[in-house]
Amino acid sequence: MWDDAFPSFLIGLREGLEAGLVVSILVATLVRADQKSRLPQVWTGVLAAVALSLSFGAVLTFTAHSLPTTAQEAFGGSLSIVAVAFVTVMVFWMRRNARNLSGEIREKVDAALAVGAGMLVLTSFLAVGREGLETALFIWTTAQTAGSSTGPLLGAAVGLVLAAVGCWALYRRVLRINLTRFFSWTGAGLIVIAAGVLGYGLRDLQEGGVLPGAHSFAVDLGGSVDANSWYATLVQGVFNLTTQMTWLQILAYGAYLAIVMTLFVRGLRMPKPAPASAPASAEVTAATAAASATAAPETDAKVAAAPRARPRWLIPTAVVALPAVVAGAVIASSGGKQAVAATVSVSPTACGQGFTAPEPGQQTFQMRNTGKATSEVYLIDPTDNAVYGEIEGLAPGTTRTLTATLGSGDYAWRCVTTGGTPVTSPSVHVTGGTTTGTAVLPLAAGDLDAPLAAYKAYVSTGLATLAADTRTLQADLHAGNLTAARTQWLAAHLQYASLGAAYGTFADYDKKINGRPDGLPGGVHDKDFTGFHRLEYGLWHGEPAQNLSPVADALVADVTGLQKAFPTQDFDPADLPLRTHEILENTLQFELTADTDQGSGSNLATAQANLAGTRELLTVLRPLIAKRSPTLPATVDTDTARLAGLLAGAHQGPAWIPVQQLDPTNRARINGATGQLLEDLAPIPDLLEIRKAA
Repeated sequence: MWDDAFPSFLIGLREGLEAGLVVSILVATLVRADQKSRLPQVWTGVLAAVALSLSFGAVLTFTAHSLPTTAQEAFGGSLSIVAVAFVTVMVFWMRRNARNLSGEIREKVDAALAVGAGMLVLTSFLAVGREGLETALFIWTTAQTAGSSTGPLLGAAVGLVLAAVGCWALYRRVLRINLTRFFSWTGAGLIVIAAGVLGYGLRDLQEGGVLPGAHSFAVDLGGSVDANSWYATLVQGVFNLTTQMTWLQILAYGAYLAIVMTLFVRGLRMPKPAPASAPASAEVTAATAAASATAAPETDAKVAAAPRARPRWLIPTAVVALPAVVAGAVIASSGGKQAVAATVSVSPTACGQGFTAPEPGQQTFQMRNTGKATSEVYLIDPTDNAVYGEIEGLAPGTTRTLTATLGSGDYAWRCVTTGGTPVTSPSVHVTGGTTTGTAVLPLAAGDLDAPLAAYKAYVSTGLATLAADTRTLQADLHAGNLTAARTQWLAAHLQYASLGAAYGTFADYDKKINGRPDGLPGGVHDKDFTGFHRLEYGLWHGEPAQNLSPVADALVADVTGLQKAFPTQDFDPADLPLRTHEILENTLQFELTADTDQGSGSNLATAQANLAGTRELLTVLRPLIAKRSPTLPATVDTDTARLAGLLAGAHQGPAWIPVQQLDPTNRARINGATGQLLEDLAPIPDLLEIRKAA
C-alpha cells in the first residue's frame, strides 16, 4: 500500500504547500492592511476551491465507472496524459515563480481590496482552485494506476496534513524552508513519477484501442520476475515500471524523462537575478508576509456596522455548495451510479457468503479470504462453468476487488483453495440486464493433453529433419564448398525457426543452436558465440571453411543432443497457448528489425518460418479456440494469409530482400500486418488459460 501511496503523498505535500502558502500570504496581507474583517471572504474562496476539487474527483470516479471497459481504459489514459501535462506545467511554473510568489499575491490582494468582496473571494478561489484541480486529477490517475484507491488517498491525506502543519508553522515563523530548493527537489521527483504516469496512460490508450501496439512488448520479464514480489510492487508503485511494457511505453517514458528533466535541471542552473524588492534568498515568502502582519495592530479598525440584507452565511454556503450540486447533476446525467461494493467471503466453508442478487450492469465485489489457505475464486455461470471474473492467489485475511458486468442470468462463486477441492456457492439470479460481460469457458489441464501430444510429434519430426540438414551443412564445410554451405545453412536455419523455439522452449539448447552475440564480451568473435548465427557471420564475411567446420561440428552435436533430450523435456501444457503469441513477438522484435542479421539478409525468410510454426500451433489448438471464440479462428486465418502474402512478395527467386533494403511502404505493411496478427492472437492465452473452475 505504501508504494502506491508515495506518488500521491508527494503531490499532496507539494500542491498542499503551494496552496497553503498562497492562503498564508493572503491572510498575512489582509492582517497587515488592517482588514481582518475581510478574512471570511478568503476562507469562502478557499472552501469553494476545496469543494470544486472534491466534486471534480467525484465526477471523474463515477463517470468513468459508468463506461464500458475499453472506454474506461481510453478515458483513464486520456486523463493520465492531461495529468502529466498539468504536473509538467506546474513544476516549471513553480520553479520560475517561487522567489516572487509573495509579491505577486500581495499585488492581487491589493487590487481585490480596491474592487470589493467578490473579487477577494475570486482571488482566493482561483489561487487555491488551480492547485486543487491538479491534485484531484493526479490522485485519481495514480489510483487508476494502482488499481486501488486506499494507498493513493492515504498518501495524499498524509501529504496534505503535513503541508497544512508546515504552512501554519511558516506563518507563525517557527519554521524556515528554502522554497526554491524544496520545489526543485520535489519537482525532479514529480517529473520521474509523471514519466511513469505517461507510460501508464499510453498503455491504457493502447488497451482501449485508441493507439496501436498493445502487444508489441519491448520488455517482458513475466517469466523471470514475480510481478507480485515486494520489489516489483515497489518499483511499479513509485515509478510505474512494470514487468511487461510496450515499445510505445518505453520510448515515451525515456523521451519524456530525458527532455523534461534536462530542461528542468538546465533552468535550475541558469542565474536568476532577483528583483530589487525581493529578499536576497528564497526563504519562505509566507513567513516574510506574516512577519509584516505581526507588526500590524492586533485589533480591527472600528467600522460602523452596515445593515445586512441577507444572512452572513448565505453567500459562503451557496458558493461552496454550487460545485457539489453541479457535480451531482453531471454524475446523474451520465448514469454514473456506482453501487456500494459487496463484501463476499472466500473459504471452503463460507464460499460466496454475502453474495445476494445484485443489480444488472458493472458491479464491484470485495472478495475477502476468511479461510486459512490461499485461494482462487471465480464468478461463474453455474450451468456451464463459464467464468465472468477471477482472482488468483488470494491470501488468507486479505481483500481484493473483482469487477464484472452482469446481465440477465444465473451467477455463483467457486472457491478453490490450494490443494483443496472446489466449493461452489448457491446461485443467484439477475434480471433486467441487457449487456453481459464476456465469459470464458474454463479449461482443465487435461484438455491440453491432445494438442500438446500433437505439437510434440510435429517438433520431433522437425528435429529429425533438422538433424539431417545440419549434417549436410557440416559435410559441405568439411568439403570446402562454401556456396553449397550457404544454401544449406538457410534451409537448416529455416527448419529450426519453424519449430517455434521461442522464449526458451528448448531450454539451454536454444542458446547454443541459435544464440546471438548480444552481451558477449567478444561480440561476434567471442568463443561462446556458436550455432547458426556464428556460421552465418562466417559464411557471409569471407571466413574460410576450415575455420567454420568446428562450429558446424558443434552445431550438429547440439542438434543431436536436443533431438535426444526433447522427448523427456518438461513442457508445461499451459505454455502451449502462449507460444501462439510469443513466436511472432520474437519475430517483430528481432527479425523485422534485422537485429539478428549476421550478413545473410534472410530475416524475412526466418519470419516466414516463424509464421509456419505459429500456424502449426493454431492448428492443434483450433478446436479449443473455436469452442470459446467461434469467430476468432477465421479472423486469425485472414491475418496469417495476409502476412504470408506480404512476406512471399519479398522473396526474389532463391534470394530474399534484406529487411534494411525494403522500401518504407512495404516494410510498414509487413510490420502492420504482424502487429494486427499479434492483436488478434492476444486473447488466446486468456481463452485457453487452465482454470480450476473447470
